[in-house]
Amino acid sequence: MRHTLLAFTLASLLALPALADEARPTPTTKELLAQSRPQEWRTPDPSNLLDMKLPGGHVLIELAPDFTPLHAANIRTMAHEHYFDGLAIVRVQDNFVTQWDDPAADDEDKARIKPLGTAKKTLPPEFTRAIDAKLEWTPLPDGDVYAPQVGFSEGFPVARDPASGREWIAHCYGTVGVARDVGPETGNGSALYAIIGQAPRGLDRNLAVAGRVIDGMERLSALPRGPAPMGFYTDKSQRLKIESLRLVADMPKAERPKIEVLRTDSPTFARLVEAKRNRRDAFYTVPAGKIDLCSVVIPSREAK
Repeated sequence: MRHTLLAFTLASLLALPALADEARPTPTTKELLAQSRPQEWRTPDPSNLLDMKLPGGHVLIELAPDFTPLHAANIRTMAHEHYFDGLAIVRVQDNFVTQWDDPAADDEDKARIKPLGTAKKTLPPEFTRAIDAKLEWTPLPDGDVYAPQVGFSEGFPVARDPASGREWIAHCYGTVGVARDVGPETGNGSALYAIIGQAPRGLDRNLAVAGRVIDGMERLSALPRGPAPMGFYTDKSQRLKIESLRLVADMPKAERPKIEVLRTDSPTFARLVEAKRNRRDAFYTVPAGKIDLCSVVIPSREAK
């Protein structure tokens, strides 16, 4: 009986730290970021960063050349040659996408379509790429409905299928994809969309993903929804004009946005993920114990 009581007492004592950890409130995102180290943040390459100026402010988009190199190069060319300047947001579909394009792209008077300059009119589809062990990879611990593995690579939410040896950027909130017609080669980057609703993961591997919005997402997600089918604007006055879309590398250094993004291979990012998986405080008394790929927010901040 004594041995049983002693064993029970020791087990209880050993459990005390775990119970204390469970009782302790989960650190907030603000608290965790305040403890981060400077080397855990990265400055996006200006040659892969787009600055889209809208009447309400700026939207920053980081391109993904390691996943869609041909589309990234074509978009860089169009931005460098000011193709997007003066185009418009033509479609905002609730819980789905905001899309920008040449408003006359589907007009029968083809002469009205803005010329592409030296950019390519068609590109091979880049819906997936071969898994590359050299690319940074931070896996998530929980399962995924759409892919055998999910995680983060170079700041992008990525899904993987080891059996096929392929990986791809997932359609999460803020993802920027390449609009296309039925033909898989018809998406050249001249029409782009950003996901503004719940993650439409069914689009994965069916469209090329060009990048991700890293700042200014509210300027795309809070726009009035289009009244026509698929959220298109029927009245020209409803379309929001793109004042300019420039490659940051082409901008004078004094005008370049100062932004840095938390590295997804950093200890602080790992702690953020775990804090969200097992959030516990006065309001969240039952932690989820799991997290899905598209519910993880990658923090960005103004560079010091």
